[in-house]
Amino acid sequence: MSENTVRHHYKITKADREQLRGHRACLLWFTGLSGSGKSTLANLVEVELHKQGLSTFSLDGDNIRQGINKDLSFAPEDRTENIRRIAEIGNLMVDAGVVTLAAFVSPYRKDRENIKAIVGAENFIEIYVNTSLEECERRDVKGLYKKARAGEIKNMTGISAPYEAPLHPDLEIKTDHEPIETSVQAILDFIIQKLK
Repeated sequence: MSENTVRHHYKITKADREQLRGHRACLLWFTGLSGSGKSTLANLVEVELHKQGLSTFSLDGDNIRQGINKDLSFAPEDRTENIRRIAEIGNLMVDAGVVTLAAFVSPYRKDRENIKAIVGAENFIEIYVNTSLEECERRDVKGLYKKARAGEIKNMTGISAPYEAPLHPDLEIKTDHEPIETSVQAILDFIIQKLK
C-alpha cells in the first residue's frame, strides 16, 4: 500500500515548532530490564523539564500496550513491531517539537538502531538504565519475575528471553546503589544543554 502514497510536505516545519517552543525536540529512549526504573526515571525527568517550561510527553510500555499496540504479543517479531510503532509515534512527537520520553524494555539492539534510523540520530538519546537482574527481581514491582520463574509468563526478558544491553548508549544510569535523585540529576545534567 505505501507505494501508492506520496508524502505531503507542510509549510510549518520541526524547526518552526522548536523556535515557537524555545527548545529543541528529541526522543529520550529509556531502555533496561523490567523493574530497572525506566518509567520512574522518565516520569521524574519529565516533571523537572516541565518545571523549566519545556513541552514534553511520555510514552510508556504498559500504556502503549493497552492502546495502539494491544494487538501485539511478546513474541520476538511482535516485540520488534511494538518498538517500530513506538518509534514512529516518537518521530511524530519530535516533529511536533515535543521532548518525548519513552520508557520501554526494547531488548534487541537492532530494534533500538531502527528507532535511531526512524527519528534520526540527531534526535535520539539512548539512556541505558543498567540495573542488575537480581535487583530487578528483588523489586519485582509488577510480580512478573515471580510469575516467569513459576513458568506462568513466557518470553520474559532476562529470564526466558534475551536482553541485549546497549554497547554505546548516550548515557548509562546504574540504579542498584544510587539514590533516584542522583540518577534524575545525572540525566538532566546530560540533556538540558542539548535541548537549549
